[in-house]
Amino acid sequence: MDLTPLKAANAKRWAEAKVTRNFTGIARALVASKPRYQAVEAKTGVPWFVIAVIHERESSQNWGRSLAQGDPWDRVSVHVPAGRGPFISWEAAAIDALVNCGPYLAKHTDWSAGGALQALEAYNGLGYYKRGIPSPYLWSGTDQYKSGKYVADGQFNAGVIDPQPGCATLIRAMMVLDPTITFTGLKIEPPVKPSLPKPIEVKPSITNPSKGSIGGFIASILSAIFKRK
Repeated sequence: MDLTPLKAANAKRWAEAKVTRNFTGIARALVASKPRYQAVEAKTGVPWFVIAVIHERESSQNWGRSLAQGDPWDRVSVHVPAGRGPFISWEAAAIDALVNCGPYLAKHTDWSAGGALQALEAYNGLGYYKRGIPSPYLWSGTDQYKSGKYVADGQFNAGVIDPQPGCATLIRAMMVLDPTITFTGLKIEPPVKPSLPKPIEVKPSITNPSKGSIGGFIASILSAIFKRK
């Protein structure tokens, strides 16, 4: 499936979205756990803040639950992706989810705004994209989302409003707390340096000793004296 339109749509939504609810408390908890998320980033290449918002969406940042689908990581998972685990740690389960489970985010390379949000939406599933509506997995808590939610695998309810903050909403809140969070692919123009006028080179003038100089004046006096003799 060509996801180029989804990437473009989510990049546009990111540029235009206005947050409608305050999720600073959740964002603060996610940023506080940055070292743990960075440990998984080092093994997968997935940006730590992307891992963080998935953790919040899948299990409300519960460290006893898997990043893949929110099932306990110390036993075999029963929800999609089913049959994963058990694992020795939350980190091991998270690495498995990103490396071995679709959409295989460890293979994803486009972490621009549109590319990252496309990857996050695909991680949850493309049901909303197929319906032509913004995914609450990304946009809940912004003016880009109104209603509609998959209340279970394959079960969509148009009247349900997702109460959880979306991934894009959380990333915005996290960026306020941690300015190092940024999407790649942003073109930053270098500051323009003011042009200074080229210094004028002043060359010393060589004055003819016989004209208009002290040397010339002395020479003329000496010449007059010798002429008298």
